[in-house]
Amino acid sequence: MIIPVYNLKAEKVSEMDFVKYDNVKVSVPLLHEVVVSYLANQRSGTASTKTRGEISGGGIKPWKQKGTGRARAGSTRSGLWRHGGVIFGPKPKSYRVNLPHKKLHNAISMSIKSKLAENKVSIMKDLAVPEPKTKIMVQLLKKLNVDSGRVLIVVDKIDTNLKLASRNINNLKLLTVNSLNAYDIINADNLILNETVMNNL
Repeated sequence: MIIPVYNLKAEKVSEMDFVKYDNVKVSVPLLHEVVVSYLANQRSGTASTKTRGEISGGGIKPWKQKGTGRARAGSTRSGLWRHGGVIFGPKPKSYRVNLPHKKLHNAISMSIKSKLAENKVSIMKDLAVPEPKTKIMVQLLKKLNVDSGRVLIVVDKIDTNLKLASRNINNLKLLTVNSLNAYDIINADNLILNETVMNNL
């Protein structure tokens, strides 16, 4: 599969052969597993409610055990009472799901293959903006015809100019190749890769 390589002015300067993705077979169950694990790992798990033992007060028995005609009660902080504790409420926990690195790597290859099949991949010769201006990135996205949807740009290293030029564009996400994951590739409508990134994928 031949993909054109563009410069910062969106002019075609060369071509790149994606032959290593020709034999990649997309597995929907694997992609689903990786995406679910990624989303689970984003959860902080810090929600916490107080049980009846953690709420102040309630140390005195509200009324005597027998003879009142009312139900037995030992504390005003029961979960059945107003101002009482929460029954079976959330407590801090980890939702983390660890998957083998081979699965994660294969999922990235599969997601890139799916974007290639949809002609949603653009290759940049050298994505280094001369000035930290948003206008430069906006013009580049417009010339590449990828300004209408979510765009994911993957580079080897994020320099200051590129970071500042990209941060005010709502539909643009900037990642290094080391932090690349299948979810962000699938979630993006268009994928822009720096030419040197392909050596690390």
